[in-house]
Amino acid sequence: MADPPTWIGRALPRFEDGPLVRGDGTFVADLAPEGLVDAVFVRSILPHARVLGVDLEAARAVPGVLAAFAADDLGELPPVPATPGSEVPPEMARPALAYGRVRFVGEAIAVVVAETLAVAEDAAELVLPDLDPLPTVADVDDATAEDAQSLYEGIGNVAATTTYGEDVARALRAAPVVIERTYRQPRVAPASIETRRILVVPDGERITVWCSHQAPHRLRDALADAFGRSREAVRVISPDVGGAFGAKSQTWPEYLVVAAAAMRLGRPVRWVEGRGESFVAGAHGRAQRQRLRLAADDDGRFLALDAEIDQDVGAYPHTGALVANNTAWVMSGPYCIPEISATVRAVVTNATPTAPYRGAGRPEAAYALERIVDDLARHLRIDPAELRRRNFIPPDAFPYRSPTGAMYDGADHAAALDHALALAEHDAVREEQRSGSGTLVGLGIGCYVERSGEAPGTTEFGAVEITARGRVFVRSGTASQGQGHATSFAQIAASVLGVRPDDVTVVEGD
Repeated sequence: MADPPTWIGRALPRFEDGPLVRGDGTFVADLAPEGLVDAVFVRSILPHARVLGVDLEAARAVPGVLAAFAADDLGELPPVPATPGSEVPPEMARPALAYGRVRFVGEAIAVVVAETLAVAEDAAELVLPDLDPLPTVADVDDATAEDAQSLYEGIGNVAATTTYGEDVARALRAAPVVIERTYRQPRVAPASIETRRILVVPDGERITVWCSHQAPHRLRDALADAFGRSREAVRVISPDVGGAFGAKSQTWPEYLVVAAAAMRLGRPVRWVEGRGESFVAGAHGRAQRQRLRLAADDDGRFLALDAEIDQDVGAYPHTGALVANNTAWVMSGPYCIPEISATVRAVVTNATPTAPYRGAGRPEAAYALERIVDDLARHLRIDPAELRRRNFIPPDAFPYRSPTGAMYDGADHAAALDHALALAEHDAVREEQRSGSGTLVGLGIGCYVERSGEAPGTTEFGAVEITARGRVFVRSGTASQGQGHATSFAQIAASVLGVRPDDVTVVEGD
C-alpha cells in the first residue's frame, strides 16, 4: 500500500488569511457583549514619587461613569504574578495599581470605568493624583552607584544575581590573547499592530476572559491563582491576535484591575490600550549592558569567556529578570569555548519594566558574542569567517553540553556558514574590498543558535478528533499571532492521517 501523500513543506494558500484580508477577523476590540463598559487608566506623569493621595470625586461625578478605583478601593486586588523564571524579592512585588510610591512614567494609579470609552477618557482627565517627587534612577549606572537612590525601602537596586559556569580567572591570566569589550543594547518598545487589550465577562463565580495574548493557558492559571479561584472558574480565549513578539505572554497589571472591576460591577469590562499608552506603560525589550572578556591562543582558538551582564528590568523585575538569565545560558553560541563564566544582575530603575521580546535574551547573547568575535578577528588579523570555523562545535562532539549547562543536540555549523557565505558571494565581496576601487562594500557575519521549544508541561495540551464523516479537529494549546498555525498544523495532521489539509480544522487559543 502506498504511503499517504505528504503535505508538509508544500506552499499552500494560508487558511487563516481570507478572513483577515476581508476584514472578517475577530479581535478583542470587535467584541461587544451586552452591558459592556470601558476602562481607562490614570497613569503617573513622574518617574519616581510618593503617592500622597488620589482624588477621584470629580471623575465619579461625571454622568455615565460607573466607578473610579484607586488601589485602596479594590481591597481584593492581588499583586501581579511574576513570569515563571523571574526572581522577584517580595519587597519588589509589582502592585496592580500603584500605592505608596510610583516608580516609572506610565505606572497605573487609578482606573475609571464608564458606559462609553469617550466618557471614561474625559473622566480620567479629572483624576488628580497627589505626587511628591523623588530622585530618579535613570539607568543601571545610576542604579548601581555607591550613592544610588533606592527604589525600595531598605534594599538595594539589584533584584537578583545569578552565575552560570565556573570561575575563569586562571584561564584569562594564562591566555596569550585576551580582549575586553563593553556593549550596550538600548531599550526598544515592542509595537504590535494590535496593542494590548482585554475583555472580562463575569458570570456568577466564573469569568470569561478575551485577551490579545500569546499564552492563554498561562494567563488562565495566573488569574485563577491571583484571585483564589479554581482553573475551571476562569476561561481565557485568545481570538485573532495582531502580533505579540513576547510582550503579550505575561500577566499585566491592567488585566488584574479589569478582572477585579468586572467582578465588582457585575458587568463586562473592556480595556483597549492606546498606542501612546503602549510606549510608556507596555513592556520594553533589550536594555542590557554586557562586559565581555574573550581569551584565545595565537591561532584564534577560544580558551575562555567571562561575561558580566546587567539587565535593566525597569521599575519591577516581575517580567524582565529571566531575560538576562537566558542570555547567560546561551552565551557559548555555536562555539566550543572550554571555560565560561557568566554573571547576571537584574537591576531596577525608574523606567518602564522590561520583558521578553523577540528571542527573550538569546539575541542579546548573539549580539555581544558575535561582536567580540569580530573584534578578536581584527585583533589577530584573521578572516572573521575563518575564525568562526576554527571554533565551531564540531559535528562529532554532539550531543554537546556548554559550560553554562545548555545542551546542544546536533548540527554542522561550518556547513551552514559556508552555504550562507556562498549565497552572499563572500569571496567576490572580499576581493572587491581589497581592490581599492573606492566603492564602500560591507559584509557582516552573525552566527546564532536557537533554543528549541520546551515541553509544554501542564499549561498546554494537544488533541485530535476524527468525526464519523471524516472531518478532523486538531485542538492545540498554542495561540497564533500571525505565524500560520492553522495551515501548518493542518498540513502535519493531513500528512499523518492521509487526508487533505482542507479536511482539518485547527482550534487553538482557548
